[in-house]
Amino acid sequence: MKELDIHSVTVNKWKAASASKTKVEQRPNLLKQDFSTTGLNQKWTADMTYIQTKRNGWCYLSTIMDLHSRRIIGYSFSKKMDTDLVLKTLESAVKNRTITGDLIIHTDLGSQYTSDDYNQRLTELHIRHSYSRKGCPYDNAPMESFHASLKKECVYPVPVFEDYETAAAVLFEYVHAFYNRKRIHSSLGYQTPLQVKIATLTSQMAA
Repeated sequence: MKELDIHSVTVNKWKAASASKTKVEQRPNLLKQDFSTTGLNQKWTADMTYIQTKRNGWCYLSTIMDLHSRRIIGYSFSKKMDTDLVLKTLESAVKNRTITGDLIIHTDLGSQYTSDDYNQRLTELHIRHSYSRKGCPYDNAPMESFHASLKKECVYPVPVFEDYETAAAVLFEYVHAFYNRKRIHSSLGYQTPLQVKIATLTSQMAA
């Protein structure tokens, strides 16, 4: 690799953040790092990540993952990191889905997720809200893993995106065309999220 000037893409290991002077109210952690499921729409996890562009500066990707299939079922990209961003992601996730009332969505303690508007919408949808502990990314490990894969496979290998529109197009292609449909996961028995979704639905229909 040295002779050919080949360099691997590396990502910093997770590290608990140092104590902040800003007091954050701890909220219920219903998941407690139990990511196991027996079917779709039992446990979801949500988070946001930063994407840099030359013309528009930092932009923000918000996603929701179904922990059973590891499929990204909700997605929104914006120039602003506000409550509206995560609400749009939530609406894209619940669209055309039947929510039974046993669903849990897990997030961090960010102001967007602790906002009254977000939690009011969860109450209307009968979705229970679970929160990570402050400074503990392992509480949301599947989403942290998704963001690491996205950065290594989609963001870091190319120069900084020219603008918001360019980034949006590339991220859409990665999430919907590659990650959900083609990327295999060892945790899924080396299947893709789409394969697991189809197999689960087929099994439910047969039953």
